[in-house]
Formats: sequence, structure tokens, C-alpha cells
Amino acid sequence: MTSVEICTGAGGQALGLEKAGFKHRAVVELDKHACETLRTNRPKWTVHEEDLLTWDPTPYKGVDLLAGGVPCPPFSKAGKQLGSDDERDLFPRAIELVEALEPQAVMLENVRGLLDIVFETYRTEVEQQLKDLGYRPGWKLLNASDFGVPQLRPRVIFVAVKEELPEFEWPTPQKKDAPTVGECLKDLMAANGWEGADEWAERANAIAPTLVGGSKKHGGPDLGPTRARRAWEMLGVNGKTLAEESPEPGFVGMPRLTVRMAARIQGFPDSWEITGRKTNAYRQVGNAFPPPVAQAVGKQIKKVIDAGKKANLQVVA
Repeated sequence: MTSVEICTGAGGQALGLEKAGFKHRAVVELDKHACETLRTNRPKWTVHEEDLLTWDPTPYKGVDLLAGGVPCPPFSKAGKQLGSDDERDLFPRAIELVEALEPQAVMLENVRGLLDIVFETYRTEVEQQLKDLGYRPGWKLLNASDFGVPQLRPRVIFVAVKEELPEFEWPTPQKKDAPTVGECLKDLMAANGWEGADEWAERANAIAPTLVGGSKKHGGPDLGPTRARRAWEMLGVNGKTLAEESPEPGFVGMPRLTVRMAARIQGFPDSWEITGRKTNAYRQVGNAFPPPVAQAVGKQIKKVIDAGKKANLQVVA
């Protein structure tokens, strides 16, 4: 099962889809720090460090899946929600790539704001363009916490499959609750010998607020605006900055998260190395798509494509 991933970032979606059974023939990303993360963790992936608007997709025509996370600022409530009037809107380019690659399925993720009423016409136009290309499209809001990730992180997922394939079914949320921040991070908080890790973990007894990565123009190594920081404070976390290391013995006060802790809250395995200095590394993590959610959706897409291929083989036979 092959795929091409666009706007790959730190590889959260790509990693999840890999675990779902997809082999990435190419991943495309403009940010050099994210590309270094991708190359460090998956040396065999073909990483295209270039602008998606000028990238040539023709060598990859016929892949099973086109996936990615097109930029969210055009639809984010944190911005002006300019939609198609925002120069960062890459949905039109994604549709061009669908036409060029002719994949069996498409998976794109974005922020919750894309489902706002103000973008109803925009969504309808996107759907119609995919229908004209022979696909059945659909949108769904998924919460990462429903798939074992210790933060709410609502994201809009767009899936389109070729008309001749069986119906796509969205993944079912898992029955058990996601771990709390304390359960998720206690071992990392105690890694340097901080005696207060157990007590801190008891206080951090809820899932995390949604991590905010910021853009190159806005946002640094912190946990977001004032409201988000207050939510972190309720969990005993200082969200004003990030730490380079876990708390040392004798530490007093509210600890800060490290980039590794933030990555774990996003659902990255500890083996996935986020490269770059603190600001660039955290920006990659904060903007990532949680791998467990991508894996859950990817498995459902794979089922549909597998069923379609088996049906074709039976017809040929």
C-alpha cells in the first residue's frame, strides 16, 4: 500500500500511516528543520524539501493514498479566517495533486475552524471538485483523546475515496479513557531525580489542553496564549516557556515541559527524535498531527482500498 505525504511537518501523520500499513514513496515539506527530523528518523524515506506549489508529482502517479496536513492559518480561530483569500490556502494545490496522482484515496487534516458555517461554501466547493474527479468525499471532527492521546486536540479530517470503492467507515473511538498528563509524563518528570514527580503527577490528573505550535511569524517555545497557559497551570505546569531538561533534585515550583514531553503528549513514541533547537523543535511538535489518530484513520482507508483490490482481482479471475 503506497502513499505520498504533503506538508509532512515532523511526520506525525506519516508515522501513523506507516503503522497503518502504508509505505511512503515520497514526503514533501518546505521547512528545513522538519525535513531534518524526517531524514533522521527515516533515512530511507524520499524527502522532498521544496515548495509544494512547484513540486513535480508526476513520478508518483498511481499511489494508493495522497495524505497531508495543509496549512491551518486560513481556517484557524486564532487568525483572521480568510479561507480561500489567504495565500497559505493549499487546498487548491492538493486538489491539483489528486488530479495528477489519481490515488485510490485522499486524507487531509486541518483545524476545527474549517467546519464553521463561514466555510460551508468553501467545503461544498472542495467536495464538488473531488466528486468531479470521481471521488466520494466526507469530513469529520475527531478528538485525539478518543484514540489514546492525552490531549483533546480536535482536528477536522477530510477523506475521499474513489467512487468504485466500498464505503469508507470512520474509526470508532476506543472505549478506555486516554491517560492523564500525570500518567503520561511522570517518568520523564522524574528522569533527573526530582523528588516531587509523584506528587506532581497526582495533581496533573486530566488530559492536556491542545498544544499550540505557532507559526514562524508568531509563537515561540511556550504553551500558547494566556487561556492555554492557565489550563496548564491547573495541571501544575508552567506554560510560559519550555525546559531543556527535566527538573533536578530539590526543584521547587511548577515544572516546565521539555520538547520530548510535548512530543509524548502528541502521541509520538520516544524513539522519534525531534531535531533542531528548542523553538524550532517545539514548533514541529506543536503543529503535528497525533500519530495514533492518523493510524486509526489510515487503517480504515486501507480496509477500503484492500477490499476494492480484492474485488477487482475476483472480476479479472
